[in-house]
Amino acid sequence: MTTRRAIYVVVLAVMVAALLSLSSMEAQMGGDPWTTQQTVQAADLAKELSSGKAAPTVLFVGYQRLYGAGHIKGAEFHGSGGSAEGLAEIKKWAEPQSRKTNLVIYCGCCPMERCPNVGPPFLALREMGFTKMRVLILPTSFAVDWADKGLPYER
Repeated sequence: MTTRRAIYVVVLAVMVAALLSLSSMEAQMGGDPWTTQQTVQAADLAKELSSGKAAPTVLFVGYQRLYGAGHIKGAEFHGSGGSAEGLAEIKKWAEPQSRKTNLVIYCGCCPMERCPNVGPPFLALREMGFTKMRVLILPTSFAVDWADKGLPYER
């Protein structure tokens, strides 16, 4: 009976570990693919860009129409991250870049939790080996969280 009990305990422990692992995976899948350390707030990025030091490369990954309406000064557009074609363009642009490029990606088309454009390029660029990449946190939109706060942008 002792051996049987030990087997039950081991099986139960394995089942609990599996359930905890699944629960952890679900939390990761439901959340953002970036960590807090891989984000930057609008005011902090604006300070970085105006500091005179080596500014990060800023990559707009939203819709081209929004880029034309207004974007962070110096931001580049190489495709919309929410489409297969746009993601391919972003990867093509990224291929010759140093994987140590100080890179900030952003969209700002809509509230961050609904944005279809930031996640796919973040994952693709991370998979390509970019190690100094951050996501600009614009909780509501570019207009509200950047332009309306008087932060520098251009058309």
